[in-house]
Amino acid sequence: MSEGTTARDRRARFAAYTAFAVQGLCFASLVTQVPKMQESHHLSDATLSLVLLMVPLVAGVGSVASGALFQRLGSAPVLRVSQPAVAVTIALIGLTGDNDPALYVTVAAFGLFVGAVDASMNAQAIAVERRYGISLITGFYAVWSVAGILGGLWASLANKLDLSLFTGFAIAAAVGVAASLATGGRLYRRAEEGDGPTAEELKAAGRSVPWRPILVVGAAMAVAYLADSAISSYGAKYLDDELSASDWVAPLGYVAYQVTMVVSRAVADLAVRRSGAVRVVRIGGLVGVLGMAGVVAAPNAAVAIAAFALAGLGLSVIAPVSFSAAGRVDPTGLGVAVARVNIFNYVGFVLGAAVVGAIAPLSADHGLRIAFIVPTALILVVFATAKGFAVSSQVGDPLEPPLRAGRSSRHDPGSRARAGS
Repeated sequence: MSEGTTARDRRARFAAYTAFAVQGLCFASLVTQVPKMQESHHLSDATLSLVLLMVPLVAGVGSVASGALFQRLGSAPVLRVSQPAVAVTIALIGLTGDNDPALYVTVAAFGLFVGAVDASMNAQAIAVERRYGISLITGFYAVWSVAGILGGLWASLANKLDLSLFTGFAIAAAVGVAASLATGGRLYRRAEEGDGPTAEELKAAGRSVPWRPILVVGAAMAVAYLADSAISSYGAKYLDDELSASDWVAPLGYVAYQVTMVVSRAVADLAVRRSGAVRVVRIGGLVGVLGMAGVVAAPNAAVAIAAFALAGLGLSVIAPVSFSAAGRVDPTGLGVAVARVNIFNYVGFVLGAAVVGAIAPLSADHGLRIAFIVPTALILVVFATAKGFAVSSQVGDPLEPPLRAGRSSRHDPGSRARAGS
């Protein structure tokens, strides 16, 4: 910990942890109730796929739009407005009943505010990390996953108690709003966040960061997030529709997936130090393929839940190792390579929702089972790209000392909390 860390920094860190927790809780509370939402609105599988695809697409807009406000307002005002709004829109989704236009509007609003929260909470986390002078970002995503586990368990309990969608959503939303309002004032203000790199610095940095290794590790990240998107968006529906799981069991696939992600990421750094990134990525890909294959072949809900857990155990290591590999080919210290790799995060998540959503309606009996074959097969890309993770620091002319010393390393603020997925 930096010697300059103060009580103010500790308050800001706690507030940022809370933001990640609220986001994880809200996201899990919604995605684990997809089967009930479909039933409530009598949506066809094709229509449901469009509704689910809307979330990451609109979230991208929200992330970019909110990022444009940071230079003027800072990330805290954006987070303090958008995070309670995420919680409120979840409750409103529960109120839409069988009114489809109202559902589309509220889901779009949810996506917009989710994107804004993703950008602003990551900006706050990076500001905390910079003030502490040590790597803390993984801890924020661990909090996101733990809260996601709690959100999935709450959805299971709400279904067990036969609560309405609105009641279940409203209780989770109330917790989220209360936590957000209670801690929002502790976030870093604009002047405390520090300045980012100038346009000239980013342009110069962009020329010095090679694209080829980025494309290699980015491909692995994209297929990992494609599988993550399929599990997050359709895991509960798969258990409900294809495997006839009861309402309270359907959310547990997502819970199992998040539990093993937390476990795996807790030891991933140690594994990389001992065995190297290439071996860890290959093992992660192998375990991920076996888990997804288990999902496809599962004869019942219990086996599928175990398979989701196995998939999470393997897939969860790919994203952090990808970011680490990208950082090693970036001589600028400005996070240019990390930002480029993060593009594949969004690409994978959008493609996951689109591909599975497009295939699922093709078969009335086994549509999702067939659809899950696609992300299972695509994880094989991880093996083809694994050698690309054995990158070393980019060799070249160093940047001028004022640029490297005067700027802190930045992560992309639009990074998804589902990377907690």
